[in-house]
Amino acid sequence: MKRTLFVFQLVLMITSVSAQQDTVKISISYTGSNIQSILHSIEESSNYRFYYLEEWLEDNSETISVDFKDASLDEILNKTFENTPLNFYILNEKVILSQNNIIYDELPQGYFTGPVNDTIIKSEVVSESIYTPVFYNEDNSRESDEIKTVRIGKEKPGNVRKTFKLRGYVENSNNNSPIPNLTLIERTKGIGTVTDLNGNYEINLPPGINVLETVALGIEKQRKKVIIYNDGELNFNLVERIEQLEEVVVQGNQKKNVEEEIAGTNQIDSEESKDIPLVLGERNILSVATKLPGITNAGEGATGLNIRGGKTDQNLVLLDNAVVYNPTHFFGIFQALNPFVTKGVKIYKGNIPAEFGGRLSAVLDITTIDGNTEKFKGEGSIGPVTSNIALQIPIVKDTSSLVIGARGAYSDWVLRSLDNEDLNNKEASFYDVVANYTHKLNENNSLKVTGHFSNDRFSITADSIHHYSNRSISLEWNHKFNEKNSGHFQLNNSQYKFDIGYDGPSNNDFELGYGIDETELKLKMNYVPDSLHFIDYGLSAKLYDVNPGYIEPKGSSSSIANVKIPKERALEGALFIGDNFKISDKFAINAGLRYSFFAVLGETIERNYQEGFPRNQDTFLGTTSYGKNDIVKTYGGPEIRASARYLFTPDFSIKASYNNMYQYIHTLSNTTTISPIDTWKLTDSNIRPQQAEQYSLGIFSNFEDDNYEISIEGYLKNSKNILDFKTGARILLNEQIETEVIQGDGRAYGLEFLLRKNKGRINGWLGYTYSRSELKFDGLFTEERINGGNYFPSNYDKPHDVSLVANYKFTRRYSASLNFSYQTGRPITYPIGQYSFNNSEYVFYSNRNEFRIPDYYRLDIGINIEGNHKIKKLAHSFWNISIYNVLGRANPYSVFFVSEQGEVKAYKSSIFGVPIPSITYNFKF
Repeated sequence: MKRTLFVFQLVLMITSVSAQQDTVKISISYTGSNIQSILHSIEESSNYRFYYLEEWLEDNSETISVDFKDASLDEILNKTFENTPLNFYILNEKVILSQNNIIYDELPQGYFTGPVNDTIIKSEVVSESIYTPVFYNEDNSRESDEIKTVRIGKEKPGNVRKTFKLRGYVENSNNNSPIPNLTLIERTKGIGTVTDLNGNYEINLPPGINVLETVALGIEKQRKKVIIYNDGELNFNLVERIEQLEEVVVQGNQKKNVEEEIAGTNQIDSEESKDIPLVLGERNILSVATKLPGITNAGEGATGLNIRGGKTDQNLVLLDNAVVYNPTHFFGIFQALNPFVTKGVKIYKGNIPAEFGGRLSAVLDITTIDGNTEKFKGEGSIGPVTSNIALQIPIVKDTSSLVIGARGAYSDWVLRSLDNEDLNNKEASFYDVVANYTHKLNENNSLKVTGHFSNDRFSITADSIHHYSNRSISLEWNHKFNEKNSGHFQLNNSQYKFDIGYDGPSNNDFELGYGIDETELKLKMNYVPDSLHFIDYGLSAKLYDVNPGYIEPKGSSSSIANVKIPKERALEGALFIGDNFKISDKFAINAGLRYSFFAVLGETIERNYQEGFPRNQDTFLGTTSYGKNDIVKTYGGPEIRASARYLFTPDFSIKASYNNMYQYIHTLSNTTTISPIDTWKLTDSNIRPQQAEQYSLGIFSNFEDDNYEISIEGYLKNSKNILDFKTGARILLNEQIETEVIQGDGRAYGLEFLLRKNKGRINGWLGYTYSRSELKFDGLFTEERINGGNYFPSNYDKPHDVSLVANYKFTRRYSASLNFSYQTGRPITYPIGQYSFNNSEYVFYSNRNEFRIPDYYRLDIGINIEGNHKIKKLAHSFWNISIYNVLGRANPYSVFFVSEQGEVKAYKSSIFGVPIPSITYNFKF
């Protein structure tokens, strides 16, 4: 059916006839029909005739199923055009369709006679109650070869909003990968935004004509004339270009630190770690994180992060939504994630969004890259200890791709090559593999599957082999229902396990092991009702399956008894909802509510103790048996997440936040840092879940055209049911572990300062943190008290922490970098005397953590030498030469004491006591 569209001016000359005056009723039913066939059916069953351009309907191939009985034409057409940009105007028996805009009975005075200077005709009196229709001067708004015009949204009568939300995705046309840190700006109105790690953006624009311009280093600029009628979506497909780099560096996320509503966040791109000198030249975003205020660790060789005074087990580390229990290799020296496959990490250490839970301190949300869907690409490095390779393989052009990253260490070969018999007998090797598959099913559906496996094997002594591994698998299906609603379905599985094999000269050889496995289902929905709200809500359920430990004899001659601790199982669930609410141009809040639930499941045997007394053999009453999937004990409660931001100026804001959290899983360790033989223990009827609440307040500012960022943020965190061990506790393979631990309170507070320079030949940041982290165990009985029930410093209490990271670019190919760190020495317990009892000598120790090891400081330097920037090369490459610990300071990792000939002597152990040079070759093709 082809009609001639009435000329717009002729329609307006006819006397207005309201559509509501039409009394004709129509009965029509259609299933899976397109719009054109529906209009044809209406014409056949009535006297109405439709006038439109056929290409409008060709752009809307959506099928519709609706059943109407005695309905007005208004009702039928409103439903039919609901998810399209089409509007309609009824004039007697003629129905004129329009795209995006509304046909008006009257035009503003002077529209045809007077000059139109503004793209939007405004009423003389502007107020929230007056609707301003969108008009634009056709003569002044014609498309050109350089600027393409796009129309966004569907105009609605009576809409009084001053701005509409435009969101979308920016991708690289060469490989369809997202472009992060790209600026979109409307220069005439002074409005701008920056894409996130996944290439997504959102910006609020006034109705009418807006000219959007994209700006990013290495990307061709693009301008689009956007006529916006309502909320909508616009995606950009941009082309790479080769830049001549002089003194300009990337200007990404210029105002995000000021404008973001969520307090206490940091974002690290994997590329940021390229120029920072780290041990043995290995990129490591987790090590880079420790250079930021509020994030530290116990020292060199320490696994895990201490964030805002929290334990290492209080951080939720995610890789594409799946939990990674131990994200490091070789005692924390290397990250267990291939750096070329890792896109970056978003760290939430203040206000944590409601969709996340299960940990008290922080969330580290790590994402992998999306592969190139057009051409084969690769990247790799060869270093003194490890080599990396990452490949991007198109499967179906413009639709799907596969990314594979692998890394291996050849330190075994290095150790065997050294002229040292002790080292020749040692082992130290690891490898990891990461792969993901992405598939764009259609415009509304996409799929991503990620798998990760890491493995460590090392030998400290000649008679034992230690082995531990991580495994994670995640599947995410993203579906867009319409412009306002989208959903994300996730299925994740994670596993961590370790084992120790002992093969000594006597007959006590054994195999010892532990494992934890979890499976999670999560549904997250997004709803965008208007430009003021971004609502996400959903639910999640996680099943834990823990093998607490076993030991079994190795070989028929071993005298070791077979011991196996019964398995633990539990279910953790949550409902959550959050809203990013823009109250005004200056004031915005991010508020959420999460209700978490935890159920201890059978099959198990629970031990019962006398109420109100310490748990030990004297107060043991007996056991209670539970069958498979029986509910043994439940815990749960609401978790509030709230953050607010107020913009005093576009470059200065203040943020405040509050959140409370539950944690239902604990690590059992009597060491200062996480070790490969630490075990995870589920909450049960004898061990309660950890809880914490945190308050934060900070100011954020940019100056000198966003060249500098400065922030000062303070926090206070109170926690309870923190798990610690009794003096002399036996942690490993203890079936009655509740008798060896106690639970108490914690408090942490601090002030974080960050000064960052973004542009110029020299860039980097200076961070300083003053913080305290203290614990208190004050039970009713002596064995449940530590230090007399008073607060004492935690193992990770380091009041002063200073980090300086600086990069200097000499030319386009040569640059140098520097990394300096200073930390107060961590607390330690010293022996302070000796005494005799029953003819035996004993050591008398100080209060727990009463003293400190020497302060820590280290300086690293590096030089990057890039190859030439010719486009037509088989591969682009650069060399990284670095020296770790230039000053050669033997920073103490620990201080231990040995009794020799009746005297107690102190010894200091260091991981890297000399400068460590390295050279790494990096290539990309």
